[in-house]
Amino acid sequence: MRRPLFLLLVLVLVVVFGLDMMEKVAGKKLSPARPAEVAAVVPIKKPQFPDRLGEKIIYDVMLGSIKLGTAVFHYQAKSELNQKPVNFITFETKAIRFKDSEKIYSDPGTSLPLKVEREISNWPKYEKIIEVYDQEKFSLHIVKTESGHDQELDFKKDAPIHNSILLPYYVRQIPDLAVGWKFQANLPTQQFSIELASIEEIKIAAGTFKAYHFKSTPERFEIWVSADEHKIPLKIKGMSGIGYTLVMREYVPGVQS
Repeated sequence: MRRPLFLLLVLVLVVVFGLDMMEKVAGKKLSPARPAEVAAVVPIKKPQFPDRLGEKIIYDVMLGSIKLGTAVFHYQAKSELNQKPVNFITFETKAIRFKDSEKIYSDPGTSLPLKVEREISNWPKYEKIIEVYDQEKFSLHIVKTESGHDQELDFKKDAPIHNSILLPYYVRQIPDLAVGWKFQANLPTQQFSIELASIEEIKIAAGTFKAYHFKSTPERFEIWVSADEHKIPLKIKGMSGIGYTLVMREYVPGVQS
C-alpha cells in the first residue's frame, strides 16, 4: 500500500475515536457554548439499566468494504478515583502502525467522564493525553505529552461535558425509547443534537438485529443500537470527511446485577 493512502487511513482512524480530540490536541480553542445552546442537555440522573461488569464489544473498523483494523470496548472493573467509586472502561483501536488506547473512568450514576488516559502510537510518533473533568464546574483540563514536551489546555462549558467514546452507550440509560427522542451532546469543542430517527432491522456480520437508529444534527454520525434488553451499539457510522464505520463483530455479555 502506498504511503499517501496509509496516511489517509490513519487520519480516518483519528476521526473515528477522537472527533472531539482533533481540535483539542491541536491547541485550537473554541468559544464556550452559549447558554441557549445547552439548555436541552439531559440532566444528571441515575442509570436505568442493569450493570454489566465485564462486558466486551469487538468492532471491525471499516472504510467502505476495506477493513482498517479492530476496536474493543471493555467494561473492565469497578474502581475508585479520588476515593470515589467509578466505572473503569477501556477502548483500544489497532491498525497497521497505529494503536490508540484509552482508559476511561466514568461516574457510575451518570456515565459522564471523570478522567481519561490516552496513549496514541502513530509510527514514528507517540503521544500521551490525560483529561481531567470537573463535572460540577463544567470544566476540563488536558495535558498532552509528545517528544518530552507538555502542552496544557483548559475548557470551560455551561453544562456537563460528555465523552465521544461513551456517547453511544448513554442511550442504554433510557428505559423507554420512542422515535423522536432527543438529547444534546456537549463535547469539549462542539455540540450536536442526537435523535432517534427510526426503529429498523439491520444486518451485520454478527447477525440480524432490530435496532434503534440514531442520527446527529449537524450530520456527524449515525448509530444503530439493538432494540432489546442489552441495547448494544451495533454500528457507528461517521458522516464527516471521508467517513468510517464501526461494525460489531462479537459481543461478550457481562454479569448483570
